[in-house]
Amino acid sequence: MVSRAPVIVVGGGPAGLVVAVGLALRNVAVTVYEAEPRLPRDLRAGSFHPPTLEMLDGIGVGQDFLALGYRVPRWQIRGRREGVIVEWDLSLIADLTPYPFRFHCEQFKLTPLLLARFQALGGTVHWQRRFLDATQDGDGVVARFATPDGIETVRGSYLVGADGGRSPVRHTMNVAFEGFTWPERFLVAGIDRDLAPEGFTMNAYVSDPSDWSAIFKMPHDGPPGLWRVLFPTDAEVPEEQVLDADFVERTLQNFLPWNRRYGVEHKSTYRVHQRVASEFRRGRMLLVGDAAHVNNPLGAFGLNGALHGAFNLVEKLAPVWRGDAPEIFLDRYARQRRAANIEFVQAQSIRNKELLQERDTSQRTRRLDELRHIAADRVSHKAYLVKSSMIWSVQRAAEVE
Repeated sequence: MVSRAPVIVVGGGPAGLVVAVGLALRNVAVTVYEAEPRLPRDLRAGSFHPPTLEMLDGIGVGQDFLALGYRVPRWQIRGRREGVIVEWDLSLIADLTPYPFRFHCEQFKLTPLLLARFQALGGTVHWQRRFLDATQDGDGVVARFATPDGIETVRGSYLVGADGGRSPVRHTMNVAFEGFTWPERFLVAGIDRDLAPEGFTMNAYVSDPSDWSAIFKMPHDGPPGLWRVLFPTDAEVPEEQVLDADFVERTLQNFLPWNRRYGVEHKSTYRVHQRVASEFRRGRMLLVGDAAHVNNPLGAFGLNGALHGAFNLVEKLAPVWRGDAPEIFLDRYARQRRAANIEFVQAQSIRNKELLQERDTSQRTRRLDELRHIAADRVSHKAYLVKSSMIWSVQRAAEVE
């Protein structure tokens, strides 16, 4: 094989490390550059769909990851006043996947497994390397990083931007991030109350015109685990007020009254965006994960879509790097993943949010009744799960030439 410069991956989060592991398994030289001094601890994402688990199995980390979290075979859509509207049964897709469940585990428990796998394959992560800029020519890319010891210049064959929603790589590529930002600020609280005796499955979405919410049970330091509850809050209210203990307590008591004060293990806020990069590739520079697309968390499509993109990119970049496919093959990655994100991830996550917050009474009733009818019929119930579990979006991407 002709000696080639390594692929430069900017970002040591889940998407970047999946790209690194996948390329290393295909004997592609690859090096990761991460701005932080260690793996970040991100408390937001943590719900994984069946195709993602299958993909993680394929790179040798799936079973270790499954040992760390909760299998969620059923999940609910509820009304704040009505209670359970539908309860979806993922056993109906057992003929389509070995993992007929959602899997809950904090993403910061996945990244150490990916890092260890990459290092076992001989890979290296360079910490405290903040991407500055890059230039490219017909043979490769030259990237510059700020380090504690000064500026470091690195030459690679290709550069993959897996550096988050604010992606300096995307800015260097001069690629637009098209879409919008939701008006609310989201509040997430990890609470000590067990919601199972109240009838909640480990994943539930609660519809209400003003007080909608989403619930996820996470392993935390468990057992017994920790229930996370997400609420929308007014972006005009100062963040310090939203995070004030009394404000959080009032929000929780309004959600589900309790005869004592809630114990809050952690709390955080964040703004939510629906955006997709106008291009996923420019020459030898490519985007993946949040650098390429971001969306609201209702449906758990963000991290899963990021990982699906990472696996897809590996499939295209490895043969191109080896000289077994023309460079234009990388455009197929861009077409496939951009289509999957726009047609499913963006569209469905927006629909999910609109369903939960619908203010028009007749429209809300119609939508909830439609879900009841879908769930009551086994064929339509299964078809709904094929989409909501992201099996369809992976299949759809593969169809794009």
